[in-house]
Amino acid sequence: MRIHPVILSGGAGTRLWPLSRRHMPKQFLPLVGEGAMFQQTLRRLETLDAAPPVVVCNEAHRFLVLDQAREPGYELADVVIEPVARNTAPALTLAALNLASADPDPMMLVLPADHLIADTSAFHEAVQGAEALARDGLIVTFGVPPTTPHTGYGYIRKGDRLDNGFAVSEFVEKPDADNAARFAASQQWLWNSGMFMLQASVWLTQIGLHRPDILAACSSAHSNGHRDGPFYRPGSADLIGCPSESIDYAVMEAAAVMRSGAPGSAFAGCAVVELDAGWSDVGAWSALWDRQQGDEMGNVKRGDVYTHSTENTLLISQHRLLAAVGVSGLAVVETPDAVLVADKSKAQDVKQIVERLEQDGRAESVSHRRVHRPWGAYEILDSGPGFQVKRLSVHPGASTSLQMHRRRAEHWVVVTGVARVTRGDDVLLMSENESTFVGIGIKHRIQNPGDTLLEIIEVQTGEYLGEDDIVRFQDEYNRASDE
Repeated sequence: MRIHPVILSGGAGTRLWPLSRRHMPKQFLPLVGEGAMFQQTLRRLETLDAAPPVVVCNEAHRFLVLDQAREPGYELADVVIEPVARNTAPALTLAALNLASADPDPMMLVLPADHLIADTSAFHEAVQGAEALARDGLIVTFGVPPTTPHTGYGYIRKGDRLDNGFAVSEFVEKPDADNAARFAASQQWLWNSGMFMLQASVWLTQIGLHRPDILAACSSAHSNGHRDGPFYRPGSADLIGCPSESIDYAVMEAAAVMRSGAPGSAFAGCAVVELDAGWSDVGAWSALWDRQQGDEMGNVKRGDVYTHSTENTLLISQHRLLAAVGVSGLAVVETPDAVLVADKSKAQDVKQIVERLEQDGRAESVSHRRVHRPWGAYEILDSGPGFQVKRLSVHPGASTSLQMHRRRAEHWVVVTGVARVTRGDDVLLMSENESTFVGIGIKHRIQNPGDTLLEIIEVQTGEYLGEDDIVRFQDEYNRASDE
């Protein structure tokens, strides 16, 4: 029986702002190592005897998932779209229902999309041990030996020794500093990695016992779902009232307490397998600094960075020269539209800034100046009252939708490549240095008929330049108006 990976990719990564944003969260960024963290998660599965994974993600990330899987040639079994965010327990329930519809009782390896594991061989060894326990009907989690008294992680206390692991004695979620120090000094506690292995039937039974409301909502949503090209869309109306709950709170803690029930009890036992493989959830800037080799002063630098009398500092520059003088223990992250300066010891509090940005309706919490689209990307170069300048990048063979705008006009100049432009009733072939104008209310589309990247400078003018001023007539990606 093959392992069926389930990759949960619903996180927002707010503590890694301004690199990580709602529309481009950390799992899709190349933070450490080769490729984005989502791609590293896929690569980690290559030499396991595993089926192609099921990915659960939200609406805004569905094309990112496809593009990042296709680029290195990874096959996906399915992409399940969460119509509303409801945390990991409903996400896993939807994945289990998806898999169980095609396999009598698949073995699921549940992985977050945004974790770092340095030692793939040690990870594979832990997976093999967990699989043996899971085939006995146990819910298996992976515990990481703590290296520091971290207050941002949950902890697992080991119980009786089992073949390949331990029974779970207790879960503690994000302890205070005193308890974290006590746990880290003990040999009995492990960090909770958020990774699991269990049979789909075990999960569906346990979620039904502990949270029947979640199972009922997800079962209805799965039954009322439909196929949308490469995506499966559960029924959104069924999930709106579904409780938002994590796997740990919904099942694991209750299952651990009830593990010693009478023989034949419906409650599954919980087991933990130790994972000593250089694991990190890279949940804050301090963690990213800790996972990389610094210079002789302990500084981790990326981009155009100069330092003087600076130590133990993370410095990332994406857009311009970044210089630091006489500072220590900071995280300084520069992007084209935002700069973060934070004490590394307060790195967990970056999410408070993101919450403020969201409350104030600031676009910097949502997207970067460069915005991914299924046909390519656009980047905002400049903007002001009544105008906005973008660089459009259209992949070979790709096409924007046939659309119009009610409140803006657009001027296009081809920079590189060849464009097939639909403008009203006309179809034009445009090469480098050629331009055209699309007035308000005119149907238009850009296609790249060539085999190289097409780049266009677009100058928008009008009273309103928002992305929701799009009326679509044809779109091969079935997108909403503001995508």
